[in-house]
Amino acid sequence: MNTFAQKLLIGVKAVRQLGWRYTWMYASYRLQLRFGVLRWRTPIGNESVKWGEDFDLNLPALRLPEREILQGILRDASQLLISEANEITDGRVRLFGGEAVKLDLAPAGNLEHWSRHTGYQHNGVDIKFVWEPGRFGWAAKLARAYYLTKEDKYARFFWRAIEEFAQANPPNIGPHWASAQEVGLRLISIVFAAGIFQESNESTKERMQQLAVMLADHAARIPPTLGYARAQNNNHLLTEAAALYTAAVVLPEHPKATRWRKLGWRWLHTGLDTQITTDGVYTQHSTNYHRLMLQTALWVNQLAREQGEDFPESSKLKLAASTQWLFSLLDLDSGSVPNLGSNDGAYILPLTVCDFGDFRPVIQAAGRAFIGSDLLSAGQGDEMASWLAPELNEQLEVEINQPLRLQSGHSWAYLRAESFSSRPSHADQLHFDLWWRGINLVIDGGTFQYNADPPWQNALDLSSLHNTLTVDGLEQMRKTGQFLWLDWAQAEVIGVAREEYDRINWATAQHYGYRQHGVCHQREVSCEGNQWQVRDDILPIDRTLPNEGKVRVRLHWLIRDGDWALTDTALSIRYPQGKVAVGVDNPDYALDVSLARGGEQLAGIETIEPTRGWTSPTYGVKYPALSFAVSAEVKLPTTFITTWRVPD
Repeated sequence: MNTFAQKLLIGVKAVRQLGWRYTWMYASYRLQLRFGVLRWRTPIGNESVKWGEDFDLNLPALRLPEREILQGILRDASQLLISEANEITDGRVRLFGGEAVKLDLAPAGNLEHWSRHTGYQHNGVDIKFVWEPGRFGWAAKLARAYYLTKEDKYARFFWRAIEEFAQANPPNIGPHWASAQEVGLRLISIVFAAGIFQESNESTKERMQQLAVMLADHAARIPPTLGYARAQNNNHLLTEAAALYTAAVVLPEHPKATRWRKLGWRWLHTGLDTQITTDGVYTQHSTNYHRLMLQTALWVNQLAREQGEDFPESSKLKLAASTQWLFSLLDLDSGSVPNLGSNDGAYILPLTVCDFGDFRPVIQAAGRAFIGSDLLSAGQGDEMASWLAPELNEQLEVEINQPLRLQSGHSWAYLRAESFSSRPSHADQLHFDLWWRGINLVIDGGTFQYNADPPWQNALDLSSLHNTLTVDGLEQMRKTGQFLWLDWAQAEVIGVAREEYDRINWATAQHYGYRQHGVCHQREVSCEGNQWQVRDDILPIDRTLPNEGKVRVRLHWLIRDGDWALTDTALSIRYPQGKVAVGVDNPDYALDVSLARGGEQLAGIETIEPTRGWTSPTYGVKYPALSFAVSAEVKLPTTFITTWRVPD
């Protein structure tokens, strides 16, 4: 098949699998971008000047927590908050929860209208590293430190950063205006911080009026490309809608405030209704984007309550289900969850001293706002709730089909089995995560980067790098672009067994990602005491398989790094907390073994790709991990049995 025919086939499949409405909206955006329509609709210059209006900011939009309550929640950790705020006033910020780097708000190079800056890189740098400082999420730390101490230095730095950004990035010029989502997230962060800083002597009337103009320009940038956000039907739509509603609340005298309010409210709730299933699964199949969705909803929910508005019942039910779904994957010892799907490090309004990977603050706040109960015991994770859910809302009970979480003693596991109704971000059906006493032993590698140089362009989304198996070197689904998977692999749960306290100790699921090759993958997970067993059955579903029914099967495990010892098909890893052992067996075939770490070969003869043996807890950060794989040419049906032993 020639290149044109291949592209045509992919295009037809994309329309059929993604839906013609979303495809048309995306195509419309691309056409408007190409022919200059969006350049005309978003002209360079101050939007507010064209209206000839002087309007004031209506701040604060949220009720602030009492300082004594906030100090009681933080206790000694208030010093950590102040220390990080001081780090920011010294010009350094922690992007994506990583190490501190210089705060840079002025993009390099010649800047043009934003429509000329829509690539994934800017001046050879991943665009995410350009955008993240401009989201102003770090300003939440400054604002909270000011609220506790009343030291004007935090407000002074904030206003200088606002002025620096405005000077370096005039309206609709440069990469900071290229994505309406980035514009919306910046608007929300600035509004939150300005609402606290307005008490400072640094917040002069002139600065407030200039900020009103700046926010109006931000809000005006969003509607012209809202069709693109609707085409994505993911967090882009939610955050842009939230920003429009926010702008309408804080700029009530603006001539477009009524329209912004209607647009924001409509598309936020349309998005929540279409992006969350009745079981609470979020459309992007990512725990980090799931958290971003809940944060966005928390912000608007509290904003709306202060305005005397209430979320529709349908949104309440979906948000309650989504809160329950995320809570069911929470590791109570560490506050972490499996690193499922794409993780771009997004964390708007980080109103907590807890680490980036700690999901307890969002779960606690969402539990109070959307379920009407405290899902977790009191602690430092309560700070976000004090800002975004200060009161228990009406109690709302929901029943959902819980994710396949199995429990045995001090260890638990997650078996991924998803029936996709929206496009997946990773090819990870029947992936297996194993946790012990707050430690993620068998891990999901995460994302690392979307837009780095080869081979790191969103390279960790493959089936071959997850804790599952592949057949004949093929992926479960067909990857047709940097972010697009087609021919979705669908999974189904065959059965579960429960013991006391409704804990699952056995589960079986299967997926049909290799149906076209006549193969079905079925995985059974069981646990008893400190031992876990994973049984993988590779079953024929077509009697006319080529090569006499023989296929090459590869089973892969990504394991937390540690001191290792390998004997045949048995691997032991020693950690300070104890030793973990794993062994793989196939009763009918000898297995080829491969072990890698950080892109380097440790054992075996399998060619090691640079992307193998890494784990990425947040965007742009990766650490070595042990990549343990076994493979064999087998005749179907056949079975691989993996046994895990965790410390007592």
